[in-house]
Amino acid sequence: MAENGADCDLPQKRVGSKESRNGNFTDASLREKKQADREERLSLVLWRKPFLTLQYSFLETLIILKEWTWKLWQRRGAVFLVIVLFTVFSMAYSIEGAHQKYVQYLEKKILWCAYWVGLGILSSVGLGTGLHTFLLYLGPHIASVTLAAYECGSVNFPEPPYPTQIICPEEEVVQDSISLWTIMSKVRLEACMWGAGTAIGELPPYFMARAARLSGAEPDDEDYEEFEEMLEQAQTAQDFATRAKLAVQNMVQKVGFLGILACASIPNPLFDLAGITCGHFLIPFWTFFGATLIGKAVIKMHIQKLFVIITFSKHIVEQMVSLIGAIPGVGASLQKPFRQYLEAQRTKLHNPAGDGTPAGENWLSWVFEKVVLVMVCYFILSIINSMAQSYAKRLQQRKYSEEKTK
Repeated sequence: MAENGADCDLPQKRVGSKESRNGNFTDASLREKKQADREERLSLVLWRKPFLTLQYSFLETLIILKEWTWKLWQRRGAVFLVIVLFTVFSMAYSIEGAHQKYVQYLEKKILWCAYWVGLGILSSVGLGTGLHTFLLYLGPHIASVTLAAYECGSVNFPEPPYPTQIICPEEEVVQDSISLWTIMSKVRLEACMWGAGTAIGELPPYFMARAARLSGAEPDDEDYEEFEEMLEQAQTAQDFATRAKLAVQNMVQKVGFLGILACASIPNPLFDLAGITCGHFLIPFWTFFGATLIGKAVIKMHIQKLFVIITFSKHIVEQMVSLIGAIPGVGASLQKPFRQYLEAQRTKLHNPAGDGTPAGENWLSWVFEKVVLVMVCYFILSIINSMAQSYAKRLQQRKYSEEKTK
């Protein structure tokens, strides 16, 4: 308890010592200047300053590539080992033999897992804004498997073309043989890999806060600054948002592994704060990552998967389509494309060539494709804006350093 108390007091002590050492950097004018710089930095977006944003984003990309190259050079032994292993696997992949079927199976599984892990990382890593890959990719995949399972009466879809395309198996199946557990088992690998990716994406806030605490440096990060201000004002917090953040921070700090597990196991927009808290209070890496991995890849993922499967089960879908038709005035016109879409999916499951597929299928497919395209484009734009703002932050920090040395 004494150690925890010392940890809690440490941010205030550090702030106080910082103010005593650098009084000229903590006055109101400097705070106003930093706030103005932050607002100027946040205004650096493509739709306001396109040329400057692109220039700064390109320069930041070059700096990051240079830093990564230097880090790889420092670990050239590990890099050489990876190159050797890659060369061996490439030779095994290209040489004909009885081992080819195992190589192809491993290739398929590894690429499939890497695809979902990558989407999970993109969902939570940030880079300006997260790409909602559950809504865009994993959720629709689980929904497609659910609809196909009830229509085909089986989840033994032919491979190939599954998972690229789902078609019903040719063998006879027993009707009403599909259970909730059967569908969950079919999509468990994809869901768990996606959840593991989201857990990996939570590591940057943890490492940032941990490095700042160990080095004593003050990173110019909005989330970290907000966290330290929240610690300073913990006793006087009144608004709901601050109290919710404090509740997450207290749970993670005091309960430890179980607190992190609880925060990671439910949809929680404040989980970035949990990562910062764990890093700031030097919670061991495997305690944080282990609890996050179990919470996101196992518990939370099964909750989300169960919700999607129940929502898209056969009788629920039919009820939802019927309810759409009951809307006064526009119900019939809205219900028609949904019925056509479902009928088109049934036709494709039994007739992969696509003969006789209703033209009404294109309406909903076109809308969903455009929504996916818009969200992916926005994600890319947010990355460009974030890179440009990071470079602007470098310039501002360089300016502060030059002023301090004068």
